[in-house]
Amino acid sequence: MNIPIHILVAEDDNDISRLLCSIIKKSGYIPQPAYSGTEALLYLEQRPWSMLLLDLMLPGMTGEELLQQFDRRDDMPVIIISAKGEPHTKVSALRGGADDFITKPFDVAEVSARIDSHLRLYARIAQPALPTVQRHKGLVLDRDAMSVTADGAEMALTAREFEIVSLLLSAPKKVFTKSNLYESVWREPFCGDDNTVNVHMSNLRSKLAKAAPGSEFIETVWGMGYRLKP
Repeated sequence: MNIPIHILVAEDDNDISRLLCSIIKKSGYIPQPAYSGTEALLYLEQRPWSMLLLDLMLPGMTGEELLQQFDRRDDMPVIIISAKGEPHTKVSALRGGADDFITKPFDVAEVSARIDSHLRLYARIAQPALPTVQRHKGLVLDRDAMSVTADGAEMALTAREFEIVSLLLSAPKKVFTKSNLYESVWREPFCGDDNTVNVHMSNLRSKLAKAAPGSEFIETVWGMGYRLKP
């Protein structure tokens, strides 16, 4: 299951920021510009990111300082894009936690290729394939057979409902927000419209109730989202 790729662009030059965001969008990813090191740190603390493109000469907090501020990134790749191209600067940045270094002015095609390359590597490291069979209590999903059973009764699910079940089964204890569900299943950025998720969750729960009347598999955590019932 493909999850949307969110890339944080920490670059204070408006023209360069727009160019990098354009490169990211053309590759099918979702960019988020940040125009200072302090703003970038706030974004990093708010949510997980698939990648960080980082200029070293940022106002408020330099790129080097930013690298030191967040040390738990779940192996998120960091690509430095900077006019400071001296060998000692590159070595220091790479030893400080960056995964790659691109010197300004840069070639658009090269930046795009390096982003893709690091994301592929990150995906292999951080996103192991889902098991063929996922189960939690009486709920069983078989990806090869494309089937879902509840207490042994097979259900006819839509593709979206199937992926919702698979996502919930991937982390039975996790509370998935509506934003999590939408971006993971629909593979688009969530714009705050709850209706789509609400309708699909309502239909899915109705089918589960008909298939296994005595069981409850999905619970609502009010104000947060959904998870599998413990």
